[in-house]
Amino acid sequence: MSFKRRGIITAAAVAVLILAASIALHWFDHRPVQNKDTAIPKIGAMRIQSPEFELNGAIPSRFTCDGDNISPALFISGVPEDAVSLALVVDDPDAPLGNWVHWLVWNIPPGTKDISEGAVLTGAVEGVTSFGKGGYGGPCPPSGTHRYFFKLYALDRMLPLGPEAEAGELEAAMNGHVIDKAGLVGVYSRAR
Repeated sequence: MSFKRRGIITAAAVAVLILAASIALHWFDHRPVQNKDTAIPKIGAMRIQSPEFELNGAIPSRFTCDGDNISPALFISGVPEDAVSLALVVDDPDAPLGNWVHWLVWNIPPGTKDISEGAVLTGAVEGVTSFGKGGYGGPCPPSGTHRYFFKLYALDRMLPLGPEAEAGELEAAMNGHVIDKAGLVGVYSRAR
């Protein structure tokens, strides 16, 4: 093999390696978030919406740790007539340490049509979030843009859980009792 031909083959191999490295770096910098909890829950006609942000829209900062850290207003419709209670879970599947729970509320009366901004729901129970306490904890991502899922469940019973319950306990108590569900997703990234 001639010196010139070996040089061409070597140059081609180096070019392929550089291209592969470039593609790999681009992929790692721009890969989509991988998480099993990316679907908006939906079974029937029930819906959850907010006047503060649209589906996949930006959550205003006043509802985050950068603002007043209060819950946004929510509108509920299409609750099944046979629902006995509602449960609401707000979480962030994009958190670095795994799914981060921002709000857990259950035993919400099924006739509830709206949840006011910053509301504490009378008669409902708020569980322990990933912040280690009850109540709403707003979006506060350490970096990047995160998705926040507002998941509403219509249940065929009241849940026998106290305010010390966490997400896993709520999920176990709801198992087999969900008759409809709906979701809303908002996004937030912190200004740097």
